[in-house]
Amino acid sequence: MVFGDAAELQAYQNLVSAFESRHPTIKVELLHIPGQAEYRQRLALDFAAGTAADVALLNYQRYVPFAAGDALEPLGPYLAQSRLIQESDFYPQALDAFRWRRQLLCLPQNISGLMVYYNKNLFEAAGWPYPADNWTRDEFLTTARALTRDMDSDGQIDQYGLGIEPSLPRLAPFIWQNNGSLLEGSVPRGLGLNQPQALQALQWLVDLQVKYHVVPDAMAEASESSESRFLNGRTAMFVNTRRGVPIYRNITAFDWDVTALPRHKVGRRANILYSDGYCLTAGAKNKAAAWAFIEFASSVEGQTIIATAGYVVPSLIAVADSSAFLDLATRPQNSRAFLGEIPYLRRAPLLPHWDEIEDIASDEIKSAFYGQVTVAEAVRTAEQQARDYFLR
Repeated sequence: MVFGDAAELQAYQNLVSAFESRHPTIKVELLHIPGQAEYRQRLALDFAAGTAADVALLNYQRYVPFAAGDALEPLGPYLAQSRLIQESDFYPQALDAFRWRRQLLCLPQNISGLMVYYNKNLFEAAGWPYPADNWTRDEFLTTARALTRDMDSDGQIDQYGLGIEPSLPRLAPFIWQNNGSLLEGSVPRGLGLNQPQALQALQWLVDLQVKYHVVPDAMAEASESSESRFLNGRTAMFVNTRRGVPIYRNITAFDWDVTALPRHKVGRRANILYSDGYCLTAGAKNKAAAWAFIEFASSVEGQTIIATAGYVVPSLIAVADSSAFLDLATRPQNSRAFLGEIPYLRRAPLLPHWDEIEDIASDEIKSAFYGQVTVAEAVRTAEQQARDYFLR
């Protein structure tokens, strides 16, 4: 069972076909649910009913509740006996995200951080240099301001310099760049947003909208999303993971590329890990066949099939460093920038209720971002509402 859009579904169909040609005695039924929220709801219901798919694709931030309930089969012993793949083939940042209580529970399919997609035509029209992969937050803000423009002098912004989702995952890298933490205490007692490093990072994010107006306000965002504005050539930069690439490859009106997330002005770099993994459910009736599929999907051949669809950075080092991913004939030309961010990736906390905690924090970050509450009020509310989840 997998999630994703049409391009992702086609990639999985190609993967299943390739697997079945290699294993003609095994038949794979592909279950596809497009939306991630619907997918997680269906998965939870299936686990509760004992009808979960043998293999499920799970984001590392979402598998912990199932791991805590012993619903996933550890894959470490399977991997140790594989002649096709081994631990050293994968980026360790992706593997470590799927370790729960010292056991490897799933094999990572992909690895990505947040990146800045930019419209090359708008940069050229403004006479502004393309961003470098080692740029700073100050340079990032200066660029966003230079590319936010009232084109017809009517007092209304026609072109925004930036689009970014106001959420905890988007904020996290800037907290870490400040040497801050998402959590309070080494044994988490609550969110750490009230720490000075986190408050400074949140204020910096909020100021992009309330002070500098380089991103749309709440009304403008409601009328048209920042991603839609980027697609339509009216936003110069957009922060996203690799997942947007198949959509952006359909753009014909302008050229675009990608660069790294800006670093702190004193040189500290950090980014947030995004990774999905193939998980073997504990209730699978034929675990040998299910593992055979996971093993193939995680091999060079399997990951190459998925990589050609464009929406993932392969978790296998060999595939990520191959033409299957670094194809200069397709956009983005600077795909290597994704690999340059891997050493700086940090995972979100692996907590059973992190999904709920993240939603609470993101709601308050959004309220502050659009000027509906102050940063202090948003942090106080988030801390209070999330605290109960740390006591469970």
